[in-house]
Amino acid sequence: MKFQKMSEDRSSSERTRSWWERFTQSLRGNIEDQDTLLELIREAGERQIIDAEAARMIDGIFRIGDMTVRDVMIPRAQMEVIEMDMPLPAIIQRVVDVGHSRFPVVGGDRDDVRGILLAKDLLRACRQNAAPPQLGELLRPATFIPDSKHLDHLLYEFRTGRHHMALVVDEYGGVAGLITIEDVLEIIVGEIEDEYDIDEDVMVVPREDGDFLVNALISLEDFNAKFSGHLADEHADTLGGWVTHRLGHVPRVGEALAVENLRLEVLRADRKRVQIFRLTLPRLLPADLPGIEASAERIP
Repeated sequence: MKFQKMSEDRSSSERTRSWWERFTQSLRGNIEDQDTLLELIREAGERQIIDAEAARMIDGIFRIGDMTVRDVMIPRAQMEVIEMDMPLPAIIQRVVDVGHSRFPVVGGDRDDVRGILLAKDLLRACRQNAAPPQLGELLRPATFIPDSKHLDHLLYEFRTGRHHMALVVDEYGGVAGLITIEDVLEIIVGEIEDEYDIDEDVMVVPREDGDFLVNALISLEDFNAKFSGHLADEHADTLGGWVTHRLGHVPRVGEALAVENLRLEVLRADRKRVQIFRLTLPRLLPADLPGIEASAERIP
């Protein structure tokens, strides 16, 4: 048994040395062969020679060099913006509803970007000033970048320029969308989780307040069985698909739907699909919420 263990250890050591020799040889030889280098790094992660998460991050670093802003930007139509003529209470409500830390402020249309509003600047002004602050006085300069810029160059500009959001313009000078430093970092480190994240294979998570976090990928059949619902749609198999079809657009964070005395609030969504709902059961619903007929609303 001792001889067998020694043989196994020697075999493992030889495999590690073999991989390391090939890795160092690739660096001494054709260091511009990116595919070969990535293949070796992935192999090292699979063999646990290096941490698998570190191997994945290295892979992400290489990928951002090949990707451009247009690959990951939030499209113009799905930008969360604040209009210049919005009253202060409506601005505060929008910031609370959406939950972002930065907002483009626009004039007549989305091509007319006046600046960037930081939520912390708004809150600081509301706390310190007796008179309501003027929106124009709170704006920071907006950064504009072409949609063809590579992500590695953009990440460098984010770091050196100390700003975390940029407006993306197309070849005609129109606003095509926006991108944040988080969008770029998620290519490297993966999606940045928050307190509402649940595992992909977990469909329902109870909350301490009696509500539930519900994965948008839960099937309508399972949702109906668990919460005594009667949701049905020939165009959708999942709860997220059902809500999207009912609203007629990709749900946004803060949007909600009341149906069959159940209230579904969108907690997480991206530009393609909704991800997580908060479900409120009938005992917690306001008395004036509709019953069987569904209606869309903004969360107060």
